[in-house]
Amino acid sequence: MEFLPQSILFCCDHNAVRSPMAEGIMKKLYGSGTYVQSAGVKNDLEIDGFCINVCQEIGVELSRHRSRSFDEMEEWGDDISSYDLVIALSPASQRRALELTRFFHLDVDYWPIMDPTGLGETREAKLVSYRQTRDQILERLIARWGNPTET
Repeated sequence: MEFLPQSILFCCDHNAVRSPMAEGIMKKLYGSGTYVQSAGVKNDLEIDGFCINVCQEIGVELSRHRSRSFDEMEEWGDDISSYDLVIALSPASQRRALELTRFFHLDVDYWPIMDPTGLGETREAKLVSYRQTRDQILERLIARWGNPTET
């Protein structure tokens, strides 16, 4: 088990499902001791409604999340090099993060988290997929940083 980093950036393809989930769950589990943000390769999608629903089930509020891309982070002066750790949740975001960090001494980890979008025909089946993604993220966080410090 590791110590929590001071700052962590989660990233995925659109910053609409996996990385906002990871950001929200991380904040809920470990509180404000770590600065946590998320970004996508693109930000062409707003936060996903199913994502909001399955996170509400565990007390994580994502409805106010605004999607943002790596490029926007840079424009807003939120430099990727200022993070202690970047966790990529998709292959495309891992490639982009490695490109952006190649000149910095910065850890980029890859967690292969399932993309639930497009899975399931019915609303219930979709929710099952999104819950699987949420639970994968929860399991990875707890495996890495141990039991939640917040409740």
